[in-house]
Amino acid sequence: MCDTHHNEITPHKGIEHEGHDSEHKKWSRRSFMQALGIAGSGSMMLGSNFLTASAPSPLTSAIADAETDNILILIRLSGGNDGLSTVIPIEQYDAYANARPNIYIPESKILKLTDEFGVPSYMNAVQPMWEEGQFKAVHGVGYEGQSLSHFTGTDIMSNTDLASTGFSGLNTGWMGRHFENCFPDYLINPPAAPAAIQIGQFGSLVFQGEETNYAFVTSNIDQLEEIAESGVRYGLDDTLFNDCMYGDQLKFLRGVANTTYEYSGIIHEAWSRGQNQVEYQDNSFARQLALLARLIKGNLGTKVFMISMGGFDTHGNQPQNHARLMTNLSVAIDNFYDDLGFTEQDDKVLSMTFSEFGRRIFENGSNGTDHGKAAPTLFFGSGLNGSAFVGEHPTLEDPDGRGNLEYTMDFRDLYATVLAEWLCVDIPLVEQHLLDHPYAPVNLGFNCSGIDFPDIAYSDGDVTPVGNEPTEPTPYDPSLLDAIVHKPYYPTNENPHIYIEMPFSAHVDIQLFNILGQNVGTVYNEMMLEGTAEINIRERMPKHLAAGKYIYRIDVQNQKMAKSVMVA
Repeated sequence: MCDTHHNEITPHKGIEHEGHDSEHKKWSRRSFMQALGIAGSGSMMLGSNFLTASAPSPLTSAIADAETDNILILIRLSGGNDGLSTVIPIEQYDAYANARPNIYIPESKILKLTDEFGVPSYMNAVQPMWEEGQFKAVHGVGYEGQSLSHFTGTDIMSNTDLASTGFSGLNTGWMGRHFENCFPDYLINPPAAPAAIQIGQFGSLVFQGEETNYAFVTSNIDQLEEIAESGVRYGLDDTLFNDCMYGDQLKFLRGVANTTYEYSGIIHEAWSRGQNQVEYQDNSFARQLALLARLIKGNLGTKVFMISMGGFDTHGNQPQNHARLMTNLSVAIDNFYDDLGFTEQDDKVLSMTFSEFGRRIFENGSNGTDHGKAAPTLFFGSGLNGSAFVGEHPTLEDPDGRGNLEYTMDFRDLYATVLAEWLCVDIPLVEQHLLDHPYAPVNLGFNCSGIDFPDIAYSDGDVTPVGNEPTEPTPYDPSLLDAIVHKPYYPTNENPHIYIEMPFSAHVDIQLFNILGQNVGTVYNEMMLEGTAEINIRERMPKHLAAGKYIYRIDVQNQKMAKSVMVA
């Protein structure tokens, strides 16, 4: 609509109109549409008169009625995360250190999670998560013919179209295709809560469908915090528009955005219901997770979130930059799951990282690394049911001609596993959403489809800093350990027990592992007096155990003994 007096206005330039010019430079067609997209992420189609929200139809309630109430958080590490500074292959340490004489991480600063792999000590906030079975790292994630371009690499990781090159490629994302199937009438009947929420809108097709983007998108955490706290998308203060000839129109359209899409109000209501119960650090990434925790605890109903952390294009000064980034990430993740634990929602939230590519094996001349290929994907959450390093780590001895690690895990297999086994999407649909990529799941500790997983290599163990191993206490004669008697027995068909005879009093830790070597949980962890004890495995485990064969491991004075046990 035009102001009836618009012909009387004679625009002129002058110093008093710098704000006017700035406004018009800022409000290009692209940025204007992106701003409207904060409300509906492209779903408010003014030209097609879709200006009113309707109540959700049965079809648009698909996610609310899904078989799972699990939540997925995608963590984008923008710039290309260096995998060898994230998961350090201890068994290849000499090759690693020789390739990076100025930026390698010394052995004394590696937190050894297993005999084969560790993380930098500045990531020590993940240690309690590892011990509690909430951390997995998948080695060598990439794809055939991996692009070393930020833009193409980001597109491929978002749209799963390996044929993408330059500015050509599929313009829909793997999650966008999923939501398109869930909400076929999304533009007319949007779901009651945002299907997805994305913080940081640049350069990602993850939630893009054929007709719209299915995420509620804000450019940064400041915008989403303002929406959550106020319930209003855009400020409507008249003074914001007085100096621009299009002020009335902008104000009108912003008002339409506020009233048409009610997600701002819904987000505000969830934010008001929830609360943070731990103190987060004051940085952008921690604030993103703090807000997500509050929305989840406020039962918003959104199933997929995507947050971002930039700065991973570490061509120079990598040791300092990467240490800062991964410290912030690991501390915030640990706080986030502690926060969710107060309401026992931590087992319903899975987080996974992704990046457009990894870095090269060899350092460059600027104390950094250049664009490379394969890198690990990190998973966090109680739903993992055990900590482990998953798959085969690429060899450092046989890089490609440019010094790149070759991939050993197709990233699409991880996407497929998350869709089918965490979000419980039917496998034929999963293959369709991933452009007919055959379903080859990875056992990450959760299973919704009920299919058997193929064999895969795992590595797990106790947390010990390399170069700072604790001395082994010997308050008793070690030969007494040989006198400990332990065996499984079955007083009933459904309740396997462990029978133990202790020749002395000591602290006893009993961990349960599945046949893949994944830690399922703690059976016993306390002082045991001299004498006999019978431990009911099912009663001691906090979660339901599926029937099958397990391994229990008894740890006394850092000496370990293990046997198998059947759970009916």
